[in-house]
Amino acid sequence: MAYVRKDAATLTSGEKRRFVNALLEVKRRGEYDEFVRMHLAYYAPDGERGLRTAHMAPSFLPWHRRLLLDLESALRRVDDSVTLPYWDWTRDRTTTSVPWTADLLGGNGRRSDNRVMTGPFAHQQGNWAIRVSVTDEEFLTRDLGRRSDPFDLPTERDLEWALRDPVYDVAPWDSTVTDGFRNKLEGWGTGRGSASWRNHNRVHRWIGGVMLGAASVNDPVFWLHHAFVDLQWYRWQRRHGNARYLPATPPGRGNQQHGRVVARHEKLPPWDVTPDELEDVGHVYRYA
Repeated sequence: MAYVRKDAATLTSGEKRRFVNALLEVKRRGEYDEFVRMHLAYYAPDGERGLRTAHMAPSFLPWHRRLLLDLESALRRVDDSVTLPYWDWTRDRTTTSVPWTADLLGGNGRRSDNRVMTGPFAHQQGNWAIRVSVTDEEFLTRDLGRRSDPFDLPTERDLEWALRDPVYDVAPWDSTVTDGFRNKLEGWGTGRGSASWRNHNRVHRWIGGVMLGAASVNDPVFWLHHAFVDLQWYRWQRRHGNARYLPATPPGRGNQQHGRVVARHEKLPPWDVTPDELEDVGHVYRYA
């Protein structure tokens, strides 16, 4: 039977406690840092040669869907009552709303160095040392809303702009495309500054701290954010019933994206699974 992923704002105190405890145990076992390493390894931007899977590519959505499933499996090995909650950032939009509460993810970082001082993932609690990163900082950091130059989270209108596009993705299958659901949701925009950050990307920027880079998995909000992004893929699929993951076939020789993107029936590294196999996971989980 499929389990249920719930809106973080609807979790009971017991559900929040079990979710937090399971995350801390996965971290204690050393499994959590492997997820950070994996995201670092597969975060390849347009300018790099070779295969792109996690970002700036059609496989952005199935790649993260599988990553979420792997983390969720690790949590459920600790406590089989736990599932990944999602954070609806179109509704819970302040620096003190869910999920930034002391009983869930803790709050904003302090002004001096953005170090998170509250909640179960604060460094002072001794349970969440940053061991795998691109910097030397050992503590979790956040700068919610970017205090020096504030901007807002994406809105329902921003999401609707992505959801109404009936095509999954378009050539050249990278961060430069202006059509297609995938990049409208992933959020690589044109121009400069905050106006160019859309949906998924804008949320990473709004949170700041460790969420700004490839080691963003170090902030547990990564999972709640990506669960909500995954929910949007589910909603898009339901709205556009016959629409499928694209490209259906690999770009041919001579194409600038030959060997650089994953087609529908190709394996999605580092797993032995294809985007086609990840398009429908309704037998595994559903959203409340």
